[in-house]
Amino acid sequence: MTEPARLALAVFDMAGTTVRDTGVVPEAFSAALAAFGLSASPERLAAVRGVSKRDAIGRLVRDQSAGGPDDDATADAVYAAFRAELARAFGAGGVSAVPGAQPLFAWLRARGVKVALNTGFDRETQALVLDALGWRSGVVDAIVCGDDVALGRPAPYMIFRAMELSHTAAVASVLNVGDTTVDLEAGFNAGCSFNVGVCTGAHPRERLLGAPHTHLVESVADLPTLLVSLGLTRG
Repeated sequence: MTEPARLALAVFDMAGTTVRDTGVVPEAFSAALAAFGLSASPERLAAVRGVSKRDAIGRLVRDQSAGGPDDDATADAVYAAFRAELARAFGAGGVSAVPGAQPLFAWLRARGVKVALNTGFDRETQALVLDALGWRSGVVDAIVCGDDVALGRPAPYMIFRAMELSHTAAVASVLNVGDTTVDLEAGFNAGCSFNVGVCTGAHPRERLLGAPHTHLVESVADLPTLLVSLGLTRG
């Protein structure tokens, strides 16, 4: 009988996966764009969820330009406004954990599975979230953001960086968890054996079904049951 693969590292997206998605991010996108006379439909905002926020804003700016020489400068200015909007929202208490997320981290680590967080936020914005949640130290084993890699999702490099920081050698022993199609595309591109979508964030189940995945669950709170059923961890 073949032994089940050993789970060594669980890599979690933040906003929408382990951090509650209360609409703060799309609201910040819209406010920042509006400050420069730009806009984006809800559908377009949903399409760029999960990618590097800097890259997302670049795409949103180019959507409404003719490819002029000022696009990069406009995108930089919109991105600065976006960060300011997020900082204001987070400072006003607009951030909280998905129910069950922190207990899940402890449950995994107690079973010898390392835990990493990754996000398309820049380092300063990620720090605001981590500080608000009390996750800066002692809660997970590795923290990765868009600033740490040359190319964001759906490229696999944030997952690889999490492996490097956690001293995980085999991608076959990695679980990737996210709430958007690009989260799942990154897990597929990395070669993760376990690539799980959750339905608590930006993309509904129907949309996640169209992305590469091994499993879909309602929330990260459902992962212990799944992992035990797969023989990847003990109950």
